[in-house]
Amino acid sequence: MRKSDIMRMELIGSEVEVLSAPCYAGINGIVLNETKNTFIVGQAGSEKTVPKKNNEFALTYEGKRFVIKGSEVLHRPEDRIKKVR
Repeated sequence: MRKSDIMRMELIGSEVEVLSAPCYAGINGIVLNETKNTFIVGQAGSEKTVPKKNNEFALTYEGKRFVIKGSEVLHRPEDRIKKVR
């Protein structure tokens, strides 16, 4: 599986960790929802809304870790399949 494959998949339900932005660093959990500009991450019984823009994320899929920039997936989830190459 390649990074481009991950960016074209449904990300809801994936394990995610925020790697950048001091106020968001350390947030990790499961992607509960996704909009064009944000991920909603479930963490220890609470939900955190994290903007995609200017942040980096580590997504874990089938035991492999992929680092993506939020600007690379800054699309509505249903449009991302068409736009990401």
